[in-house]
Amino acid sequence: MAALRRTLHVVTLATGACRALAGSLAGSCLADRSLWDKLHADTRLGSVPTFDWFFGYEEAQGLLLPLLQEAQAACPLRVLDVGCGTSSLCTGLYTKCPHPVDVLGVNFSPVAVAHMKNLLEGGEGQTPLCPGHPASRLHFMQADAQNLEPVASSGSFQLVLDKGTWDAVARGGRPGAYQLLSECLRVLSPQGTLIQFSDEDPDVRLPCLEQGSPGWTVTVQELGPFKGITYFAYLVQGSH
Repeated sequence: MAALRRTLHVVTLATGACRALAGSLAGSCLADRSLWDKLHADTRLGSVPTFDWFFGYEEAQGLLLPLLQEAQAACPLRVLDVGCGTSSLCTGLYTKCPHPVDVLGVNFSPVAVAHMKNLLEGGEGQTPLCPGHPASRLHFMQADAQNLEPVASSGSFQLVLDKGTWDAVARGGRPGAYQLLSECLRVLSPQGTLIQFSDEDPDVRLPCLEQGSPGWTVTVQELGPFKGITYFAYLVQGSH
């Protein structure tokens, strides 16, 4: 969470957004859609097509690719990125993963979703994204990660990714974060894996995940440091 707050502060100042907003982020509700609409609208004006909180696909691929390799019984493997924002996680999986993947990125900000669809389709004179495997697919939808009923049926994804989304939702209260977790596990295959990427200490996050994931196995792996910050990948897994 500390890394997310620092990143938001830097981005807000760098993009010319309201300095008062940057100064008040420590006390703001990161579950507020209007805040993210504003930030996504500002960051998309830059020359970089994607923007990552914490880190991007390149840093995560060492963890993701072995999991995708193990789960090749499903072809293509269905991957859900909740709270995808304008991250390179979805686009990296689509364009660089050598395994066939069917990736869906959902976000409650229509600004973020419109930007990512435009990036995928090659709008505004850009080149459309090309899949790393001929059978791979990528889609983006506006949806609330705390209510994925309009997006997916139960058990329909083999891999669910959450990069900082729990962190943001939890700022609006733990009940919302537990509802997010419940929905992620609902749409996850019984043999699947949910990964939460965060800088939150395991002493804090692990008890929450264990409480909210009865019957699932919860483990943690250390990632980084990236730019001096150590992150964690919290894995919630079914039977393999």
